[in-house]
Amino acid sequence: MSNELDIDGIIKALSNPVRREILTWLKEPEKHFQSQEHTLENGVCVGRIYERAGLSQSTISAYLAILQRAGLVTSQRVGQWVFYKRNESVILAFLEYLKNEL
Repeated sequence: MSNELDIDGIIKALSNPVRREILTWLKEPEKHFQSQEHTLENGVCVGRIYERAGLSQSTISAYLAILQRAGLVTSQRVGQWVFYKRNESVILAFLEYLKNEL
């Protein structure tokens, strides 16, 4: 299982409290991103994540890129917007790895 997962990349991504917070927000997007104009079916618009985090766009973009490289989130471009969602299968596989291997 760990061959399919980037364990070190995931651990690095999770080492930052804001990145963990983004994952928490994306777990319940309807609770944390009520003001989003678009349906949450595609995920959360990156602009809403910037607003909620209160950090610069470049910082949040870098954080989202790290989460995406680790496989923890996926992105989808719809027109001019980019939407992010948690990658539940990777998160579950990582949790299983921790449970079984550590």
